[in-house]
Amino acid sequence: MTQIINSLADIANRYDVLLVDLWGCVHNGVRAYDEAVAALKGFRRGGGTVVLLTNAPRSRHEVAKQLVRLNVPEEAYDTIATSGDSARAAMFQGAVGEKVWFMGQPFDESFFKELELIKDPVKIERVDLEDAEGIVCCGPFDPHADPAVNRPQFLYAKQKGLKLLCANPDIVVDRGDTREWCAGALAQLYTEMGGESLYFGKPHPPIYDLARRRLSELGKDVDPSRILAIGDGPHTDIDGAMGEDIDALFITGGLAARETGTVTQPDPALLDAYLVKERISPQFSIGFLR
Repeated sequence: MTQIINSLADIANRYDVLLVDLWGCVHNGVRAYDEAVAALKGFRRGGGTVVLLTNAPRSRHEVAKQLVRLNVPEEAYDTIATSGDSARAAMFQGAVGEKVWFMGQPFDESFFKELELIKDPVKIERVDLEDAEGIVCCGPFDPHADPAVNRPQFLYAKQKGLKLLCANPDIVVDRGDTREWCAGALAQLYTEMGGESLYFGKPHPPIYDLARRRLSELGKDVDPSRILAIGDGPHTDIDGAMGEDIDALFITGGLAARETGTVTQPDPALLDAYLVKERISPQFSIGFLR
């Protein structure tokens, strides 16, 4: 069902562009993975272009600052496309109204900085839920709390007919050895309760449109058959690649490490069973990006 490879170099000559997930592939929220950084630098030395494609609910400039702190060098990538930028563009075009209730943490507040690419942006005002026309969700107030703690607010919001703008469709991430909830878990709950959630990151089309615009800024017009998506999220990275009809390299040592028996490489039988269960079909798989 999928070809297990030993390194990115095994297939690098088939592709001109990589769309690379960050968390779980290039870093773990605490530090960079040295082998992953080396692989990306090697791909670029061979003439390839690396787009970091992340569901981070922040601007590419804020993500670039984080990468410096995590020791991911600029030599490892060409540009960044974020779910945050895609969602911000929609917000400033009035997708959830002008008065919004914000869900997130203090470090997410850069989400409200205006985007240069949006002309005549809607003036956004942050208000209490009772006065809101919509919800902007960058993540939970407490990433370790069960998303169900938000049910009372979501019930009220649903009754008011508020739309929820989800700036990060990821359900969970692993920060070091600790698993944390993301905005996608809240949006999923709101939808299950009957509310309407709007998504802009992987696997949804807007972030891939943004990635193509970032490539155009670099003067790159690439055939989709020469693009490889890399990620550890079965229903973000891999579903997204399948939806865009581009090849995918599944990193099994991230979110699915336990299910695929990954230590250095995945157990082939466990991997095949996992792919069937999750209904995904990546062309390639590897334990860790290297």
